[in-house]
Amino acid sequence: MKVTVIGGGAWGTALAAAVVRAGHDVMLWARDEQIVEEIQKNATNHKYLGPVFLPKGVQATTDFIQALHDTDAVLMAIPAQQMRSVLHLMADHMPIVPIAICAKGIEKSTQALMSKLVSEELPTHPIAVLSGPTFATEVAAGKPTAITLACQQPKYAKILVKALGSSVFRPYLSADLIGVQIAGIVKNILAIACGIIMGRNLGENARAALITRGLHEMALLISARGGATKTVQSLSGLGDLMLTCTSLQSRNTSFGYALGQGQDLDQLLTTPTKLAEGVWSIATMRQIAEADGLEMPIITAVDAIISHHADIDTTIVKLLGRPFREE
Repeated sequence: MKVTVIGGGAWGTALAAAVVRAGHDVMLWARDEQIVEEIQKNATNHKYLGPVFLPKGVQATTDFIQALHDTDAVLMAIPAQQMRSVLHLMADHMPIVPIAICAKGIEKSTQALMSKLVSEELPTHPIAVLSGPTFATEVAAGKPTAITLACQQPKYAKILVKALGSSVFRPYLSADLIGVQIAGIVKNILAIACGIIMGRNLGENARAALITRGLHEMALLISARGGATKTVQSLSGLGDLMLTCTSLQSRNTSFGYALGQGQDLDQLLTTPTKLAEGVWSIATMRQIAEADGLEMPIITAVDAIISHHADIDTTIVKLLGRPFREE
């Protein structure tokens, strides 16, 4: 097989390595000529992955047509807010092959999930979603990883499992496209909240409570949007949440930690290397929750801090002062 990876960041590069380890040809497309040159010459991507060496066979290009030519599957590993424009560029160069969405986010301007963007820009292409507990550096280094692959068409799910599956990268199948996407979005928001708890030194009890109650908010949103609530128990739900919310390797958790430590929000928001995907999603997810009539105290609190510059300590006091209730 030939697999195309769109995106030369940490996750796209790591996925390219996973394809090679699965025994297939891969072509990674990136805009940055320096990244492409480094991958080609040195089998590294220091900007995003540090000193990790990629397996022999990872190829990269800035040529869109070359990347998509004669491909059997495409993995979309670019930020959610850039997804539509890149999909639009792909339309004239794409064979009819499965597209796996590997980004966790929602389009701010339309409140559309990434699967909806693919269906609008490339309506004849089969859609899948890849999401789960994955730090890109570990995937790139070949450390054992398990992940959810959501696809409603078994024929194309098998193609993508073949493209990625190996002894160190194990996709587990799901049919819940909606639930898996929402889980990934909410996970990023909860990770910011956990980072704030860590930065404020509120303790492990508080973080465990937030993760557990956050899973409840995740389940409510998934159900309201037509997904399967059992997805919260999957690799893309609980698995991803556990990994992200317990480690400062996560960009979302480290963003929240910086806030909790007292760093200036406006400065963090204008520092590209610090900016986390959850920042882009929080206001939209709060609006969706309100539209669905859902009570989301954690999401609402994070939105107040990020979108409205609410005082962190005051917001925490309000959250902890809510009426007692049944679990």
